[in-house]
Amino acid sequence: MMEYILLIFLSTFLSVSMTSETFDAMEGEALVIKCPRWSSSVKTTWYYTDTNKIIPSEEEGSRIFSLNRFLWFLPTSREDSGNYTCVILFSNNHTKSFNMSVQVHPYKKGVCFPSQIRYPNDTGRGKIVCPTIDNYKNATIIQWYKDCKPLQGERYIKEEKYIFINKPRKEDDGYYTCQFIYTHKGNVFNVSATRIFISKEKHSPLQPQILFPKNKEVIEVELGAAFSLTCQARLGIRKQPLAHVTWDVDNIPVKELDTSRFHEKTHFFEGPAHEYYRETTLHITEIKKEDLQANFTCVALNEMKNTKATVMLKLKAPLGFPNVLLIAGALVLLVTMAVSVTLYQYFRVDIVLLYREIFQPYSVKDDGKIYDAYVIYPKSRTDEANFVEYFVYQIMPDILENKCGYKLCIFGRDIYPGEDTASAIEKRMQKSRRLIILLTHHLINCKEPAYDQHIALYNALIQNDTKVILLEMETIGTYEKLQESLRFVIKKQDESSET
Repeated sequence: MMEYILLIFLSTFLSVSMTSETFDAMEGEALVIKCPRWSSSVKTTWYYTDTNKIIPSEEEGSRIFSLNRFLWFLPTSREDSGNYTCVILFSNNHTKSFNMSVQVHPYKKGVCFPSQIRYPNDTGRGKIVCPTIDNYKNATIIQWYKDCKPLQGERYIKEEKYIFINKPRKEDDGYYTCQFIYTHKGNVFNVSATRIFISKEKHSPLQPQILFPKNKEVIEVELGAAFSLTCQARLGIRKQPLAHVTWDVDNIPVKELDTSRFHEKTHFFEGPAHEYYRETTLHITEIKKEDLQANFTCVALNEMKNTKATVMLKLKAPLGFPNVLLIAGALVLLVTMAVSVTLYQYFRVDIVLLYREIFQPYSVKDDGKIYDAYVIYPKSRTDEANFVEYFVYQIMPDILENKCGYKLCIFGRDIYPGEDTASAIEKRMQKSRRLIILLTHHLINCKEPAYDQHIALYNALIQNDTKVILLEMETIGTYEKLQESLRFVIKKQDESSET
């Protein structure tokens, strides 16, 4: 039952966008976050999310305080990590709230800047903006770093909150950190923020490839009805200076035909690995008999060559009475299924919980266990970890503990400071009924698995008394790159599910 609720919850969470925002800060530095701006807003109030306690304006000696859109931490402390809510009051007395998650990372001697405090690349043309500096009034940048080394050289031009790289090259890619000072009522605080910079590569053409339609394809149409033909083609890597996708009718370009009956609409987009695509749709306002004898040709052209795909139109076969009944029945069945699926999507967790409450299929055994599951997740210093840790520390407890009544053991939350880590992990696993392992690319590519992963796999394979739940946080594809022990666990679960 717990595995079922986890799968339901995971699919629901990944199919919607998150409404909250996460802010990462270094312990002992200043942090200022702001609520989104709304033109008709009249007042903004800040709360501690867990207690619903209002965060007041600045008082003598206060370290955390609010004023309108802004929330100050002067300076940050490890205990500040948590959830905060800003509520916007509009002139029509309506309100809107936003959840802000704050994570304060400890200062470690010898580590230049925490990997979590990184912001995405904003441009590849050589201009790098110091992240978040606009939140700090009268802030002054004191130093720029590249990959933790002071930035030096004539190619780097510093101007206010920016730096410019003259003619950026591939070797300029890396992590750029701005370190600045913020003064508040005579007190000076340090702030550091890191941005990933990736230079723009030059475009390169590829041999044009028409993805659809297929050459010599025959398409059914109705006389007198409007119809549209769409052609999509891949033309190169990054935006191309010469790239066209057009339609010809009997080798005559559409722009030379009757524009009252034929017209084209084109747009372009970038796909995976910066592949450049163009898509052109030919709109025909009315299908006539002569169109059934014509050749409609899509032409894709770039710097290398041009490629063509030709389609023809034919009349749809008339429907007989039995066919009408069959189609009507199929439509009714499809509508019923669609309504059922929609209702299930909205209420599936409630259905499962209602089932548990009525039939009580899952009862806590007197087995001496304290936790329903021990959560194992990759502990990394990448942007991936931010998402995974948010999922582990915020989403899973909110749904599985607060709403479903399960009890989780999470490293970093349920292992206390001062405990021997190895001993604490082993004891917690012995007190857990299940192991939940979150699969990500980082976990697969990690050459040295974490200690809790070693213990978990030992319990699953050797002791054979702990059930493992594997959750794919990303599309993994094949499992060939997984550790042999993990592959064995997956194979073992597949065999048990078949029997």
